[in-house]
This record gives sequence, C-alpha cells and structure tokens, in this order.
Amino acid sequence: MPRGKTAGKPARQLLFSEALRQQKHPSTADSPPPSHDTMSDNAHGVSMDHILQEISAVGCKLEGVDTAMTALTAETRSMRLEIAGFQSQISGLDHRVAAVESQVALQTDRDQEVLYLRSKLTDLEDRSRRNNIRFLGFPEGIEGTDILSYLRDTLPKLAHIIFDPPLEFQRAHRLGLKRQNGKDRPRPIIACFL
Repeated sequence: MPRGKTAGKPARQLLFSEALRQQKHPSTADSPPPSHDTMSDNAHGVSMDHILQEISAVGCKLEGVDTAMTALTAETRSMRLEIAGFQSQISGLDHRVAAVESQVALQTDRDQEVLYLRSKLTDLEDRSRRNNIRFLGFPEGIEGTDILSYLRDTLPKLAHIIFDPPLEFQRAHRLGLKRQNGKDRPRPIIACFL
C-alpha cells in the first residue's frame, strides 16, 4: 500500500496490513525469510486486531444496552405518569369518602333523633288518658300474674257481651302501692284499650 493513503492509520496496523499483503502476494522464491522483528510485529498486529474486534463487539453490546436503557427510561416515565394519575384519583376518592362519611355521620345522628322522637311519641300516645278505663271493686290479687288475660276473659262475662274481634289492651295495671293487709279497699285497675 502506498504510504500516502495510510498516513492516518496507526503504525502497528500498517505493519499488520503490510504483513497480510506479503502473505497474499508472496515475492519470488529468492526473497529472504522474514526476520524475527517482522514476525513479532505480525503477532503483535494480530493480537491488536483481535483486541479491536473485541472492543467493537463490546461497543455493539453497549449500543444494545443503551437502547434498552432508553426504552426502560421511557417506560419508567410512563409508569410515573400513571402513578401520578392514580394518586390524583386516590386523592379525589379520599375527598369523596370523607364527604360520604360526614353525610353518614349526619344521617346516623338523624336516625337516632328520629328513633328518640318516635319512642317519645309512642310514649305520649300510650300515656294518653282518653283510652284509659278505671275498674273498681276487683279484689286485690284476683288477677293473678297476667292482668291482661284476666280482663280479656272477665269483662265480656260481666258485661254479657261477646266482642268480635276480642278486646285488645295495650296495657293494664293497678294504681298505687300494694296493700299490706286485705282489709283495706282494693286498688283500682287501669286498662288502656287499643
């Protein structure tokens, strides 16, 4: 090879290319055998060529790694965007859940208030005196343990009336404290009819 064309190549590579050229185009048979320096330069050139091939292979692998890193970076960015979207959705859901919880707490308070008012209304209706009837003259203790059953059975017999449907009482009880001796006047029975 002419020297002018290979001036930019390193010296070792020049030697290696000249050695290859000589092997491909051997000179006449009367050329002298290569010297020891030429052989070591050839071996050194071969090892340098091998190193250059290795470096080139490593460069190709690094390009593949660089491509993979670029793809990984893009995927990481998209995952960050998705996570940011999820965080905003979760934040919105937190606000909605807080609003629902406050409404449920208000509703629970309202429900408790309604239950209290219903019980109070029922109590007021039950204590209304317009449906109460007072019965006098029944001996103390004649009703036994169930005063409602006693009145349900006894009143139709005393009035000589058959009630259809039968009488319904909401409650019945005797007024006042229990008499200690049987000589005192018996307590009246108050019954609330439905």
